[in-house]
Amino acid sequence: MVVGGCAAALLATAAGPAYAVDNLPPKQPLIQDLQTENKPCAAGDDMPYVSQPPRLSAALYDPEEDNQPAEANLVKGEFEVWWTDGAGVEQRRTHTTSMSLSGVRYAWTVPDDIPANTVVSWHVRANDGEATSAWSDGGDGSACSFVYDDVSPEKATISSPEYPKPEEVFWVDGVGVYGHFTMDSPSDDVVSYKYEFLGGPSGTVPAGQPGGAVTIPYLPLTSGPKWLAVRAVDRSGRWSAESRYEFNVQSGRAPVARWKLDDPAGSRSAAAETGTAARAGIGVTFGGPAPSGTGTTATVGLDGNGHGFLTTDAPATDIRKSFAVSGWARPAETGRNMTVASQDADEEPGFTLGLRNQETGPAWSFAIGDATVSGGAPETGEWAHLLGLYDAETGRARLYVNGHEVGTAAEATPTDAAGAFQIGRARGATGYRDRWHGDIGDVRVHDRVVVPDEVTELALRKPKQLGRWSMENAVDGTSPEQSGRAPLRLGAGASIYRDSDGPCDPGEDPDCPYVPPALVGNGHLSLDGETGYAAADGPVVDTTESFTLGVVVRLADSDPARPMTVLSQAGEHTDVFKMRYEPSTYTWQLVMAEKDEIGAPEKVVAQIKSSEGGQERRLAVVYDDGTDQIKLFLDGSIKATASLPHGLRSTGALQIGRAKAGDGWGEYLHGDVDEVQAYSGALRDRDVPFLGTGTDFCPC
Repeated sequence: MVVGGCAAALLATAAGPAYAVDNLPPKQPLIQDLQTENKPCAAGDDMPYVSQPPRLSAALYDPEEDNQPAEANLVKGEFEVWWTDGAGVEQRRTHTTSMSLSGVRYAWTVPDDIPANTVVSWHVRANDGEATSAWSDGGDGSACSFVYDDVSPEKATISSPEYPKPEEVFWVDGVGVYGHFTMDSPSDDVVSYKYEFLGGPSGTVPAGQPGGAVTIPYLPLTSGPKWLAVRAVDRSGRWSAESRYEFNVQSGRAPVARWKLDDPAGSRSAAAETGTAARAGIGVTFGGPAPSGTGTTATVGLDGNGHGFLTTDAPATDIRKSFAVSGWARPAETGRNMTVASQDADEEPGFTLGLRNQETGPAWSFAIGDATVSGGAPETGEWAHLLGLYDAETGRARLYVNGHEVGTAAEATPTDAAGAFQIGRARGATGYRDRWHGDIGDVRVHDRVVVPDEVTELALRKPKQLGRWSMENAVDGTSPEQSGRAPLRLGAGASIYRDSDGPCDPGEDPDCPYVPPALVGNGHLSLDGETGYAAADGPVVDTTESFTLGVVVRLADSDPARPMTVLSQAGEHTDVFKMRYEPSTYTWQLVMAEKDEIGAPEKVVAQIKSSEGGQERRLAVVYDDGTDQIKLFLDGSIKATASLPHGLRSTGALQIGRAKAGDGWGEYLHGDVDEVQAYSGALRDRDVPFLGTGTDFCPC
């Protein structure tokens, strides 16, 4: 409570004995209870600077011994400020507050006639109406001081050696290359700078000393025109006008070394797209399989023995500076330490990227100097994209697996590693060790930071469309797939509805009953909820690998009485997965069996709450085997995510509108279905909203 108005009323009792107590003076205000514009009381070099006539405040107290049964302790504050004017004459202003309770905070905003750029001092004392305390600066106390600054600082100047202005150099390297921007101001009272880069980051950075310059690092994450806006801030909190510095950033420069490792079978060396060719040991086999959905067309197989390696006999980059090393890797085993790439130092590797066994099991690993970052779960026979990054600006090492950062970034101190670059082995005190057994493809080395969006693109495995059923028509009980693949068979109780099938034309007949329009395009699949379904001739997606399924659905009942399945695909005995609506919880659910056994329990792995009632919904399920995550999407943006380390193998046909129920079928859907789409591979979150829109979208 801050007092500036009326005092509290006295407490009263109806009757009681009389007390005679001598009045004690209020307590001397303590320095720690005084504030200048919410800043602690101070003087000399520590006194605050303020941008307007400040509000002074103090907590004032009357001794508890003065408190009688018929009274409350009341005090008022007496403030005084003083300064010496330009003629050398001392000036004073005073203010007395209203009376109020002991212990509350009393305040006074000083008058506007105080001078600027002049030391103004003040003190305060308490008055209980009969006696007055000592001034706050009496005895061991001290006066408070402040300076009113009425002039804003001058605009900041900005410069950068790495990113000059366009009139000096129009386009400059580049994404993943740090720039350093120096901010300065002609004003000698500037204590900090507020800055903002286009698209971020932004913040406030303090000056080392009043009026001092500040240099900040900036890492461009995207190419194109950029700007940095800066305001200088003085010790009173005043801002300067904005300064803006414009510069243009090029795309990230190409790797300094790259081996596609797609050389013809029988080759004895790997050609370098950039850098030095890598000779191969006799344990290297060219012409191996490549990870699907990537630009890689072939890989090399290494036998895990002494001759299974490739080397340039020269370093690829200076690892004491920022760099990144990446490649595709598929281990043939996971029970021992194995190296994808390294660079030699004295009797040890300067860095290693590969697989390490830990107490918790095998993990991908990037080690440099005294730091190791580990994460992810390597699986025998499964491709993974690895990228190890050392950022010399921050001094941190990071590891990315399949485009996602894993583990915890670690502080690293690299050693001089001017030895040869190695693929498939790491240097040890007595020779090479941790030899790779498996396949490796497309190894790259960058002499800069590879930014997150670039990491995602390097690891991207583009999904392949397996089918799109638009439900526009049916011929002989089947609805065709858009590209001529296998059609969907329509069961009893299933039909294709088209807008032209309506009983009448509402434009001509005002009594024409309302019939919901086609979901997408001119038609959709209509299911009766009793026997209606559609099915493929077999499994459409491989549920042990990454896959995506999308569908548009509209329930016919505003308040369904039972669960209804939209899509399902079974194993030998039970559904491996099903997407359904559960009316008891008002949720769309992704349900998976724990085992492919008769009577195996089901588990709701992801669900999204949503009230229905004839609304069109777009659903999608995305399984990413690389990250061991499965996601349920509603309307393209709402999602629920669950961990799924291993998917069950599905051998049953894709079903639309029903699910397994014992030896038969159940959970029949009463409603409409459209735009069933299936992909091998996991769509990115940003691509999912395109599913079910009726466009020919394909991220393939």
